[in-house]
Amino acid sequence: MTSLVLTFVGDDRPGFVNAISEKIVEFGGTWLESRSVRLAGKFAGVVLVRVPDENLIPLESALAKLAPSGLHVSIERGTAAEAENPARLVTLEIVGNERPGIVRDVTQALTRLGVNIEEFMSGLEREPFTGVEMFRATARLSVPDELKLDELRKALERLAAEIMVDLAVDEGEPGARA
Repeated sequence: MTSLVLTFVGDDRPGFVNAISEKIVEFGGTWLESRSVRLAGKFAGVVLVRVPDENLIPLESALAKLAPSGLHVSIERGTAAEAENPARLVTLEIVGNERPGIVRDVTQALTRLGVNIEEFMSGLEREPFTGVEMFRATARLSVPDELKLDELRKALERLAAEIMVDLAVDEGEPGARA
């Protein structure tokens, strides 16, 4: 069995997820994990699939045939790195007035610290009373063992003061406070 990471995008319409899932099952695969979202009239996602080795090429060919229907699928083979390197997971929450560069500034700081982003979700919303556009993001981070959580918090607090956002760091999954 081989793990595959499928990414897909197309003009949003009913049936895209079903079209992909039918091809996966047709070639003996299993849908393991996924994230998908509608953005600017497009539907996009990423899926982790496990498929028998002998069905890799036929599945790839079948997924490529979905392109004329407006669904474009890319396929990458997964690696065993996740199982080899268990990491400490930390949740980062970001809130601030919308402005260009927030994601760049935060990701630069994380990269300098050797922190890897496992999952990142962001969006804009208006404050109820003021109508000000607010940027909100939640990230699940993989933190190297040698980086103390206090060091990570201090570095992010300095950044928050510089870019004028609120940042909260907690150990564990989103929603689980340490």
